[in-house]
Amino acid sequence: MRVAVLASGRGSNLQALIDSSEMEGAPFKLSAVISDKKDSLALKRACKHGLKGYFLNPKDYCCREDFDSALAQLIKRKNIDLICLAGFMRILSSEFIACFSHSIINIHPSLLPSFPGLEAQKQALDYGVKYTGCTVHFVDEGVDTGPVIDQRVVPIYDNDTVESLSSRILKEEHVLYPRVVKGIARGLVEINGRKVIFHKGGS
Repeated sequence: MRVAVLASGRGSNLQALIDSSEMEGAPFKLSAVISDKKDSLALKRACKHGLKGYFLNPKDYCCREDFDSALAQLIKRKNIDLICLAGFMRILSSEFIACFSHSIINIHPSLLPSFPGLEAQKQALDYGVKYTGCTVHFVDEGVDTGPVIDQRVVPIYDNDTVESLSSRILKEEHVLYPRVVKGIARGLVEINGRKVIFHKGGS
């Protein structure tokens, strides 16, 4: 399975996917790393591992739809099977999402549907919940509203800060994201409306 990763920043989840793809018997390969930031660490990680990295400058396009159209054309040229968002700080247009229906996934640092959007870790701390975590979900037109594929739970401690909680969640993200991608590549993920079945026993 050919995978494209879209990232805007440091690319730590990208690194987790790279490491997983380089393991013997990996069922997927990273065929493109695409960023909207010229100097993103994600592109540097791609270069370090000999992966194709692409910078698409939003300033070269008059609107979001034109940027997304160029992005879609690039992905189609690379014959991509799955698009993984990894800290990609742009909202994708409905046209783009429709073009790759059920082929775009994202990872979010909370147990969705709780605490969608930005600063999910701070939201969890402010609300006072005892557990949070991370979620991999299919992307739809809403903000973190797509069908949930899999989640990992992280406890919240009384002395937690946003930084300490974020660090523990991130460690779980690095386990969860590759696991889901491998599951999709092996045909272990089924989607029916909002319900996703992940046949983990088959892996």
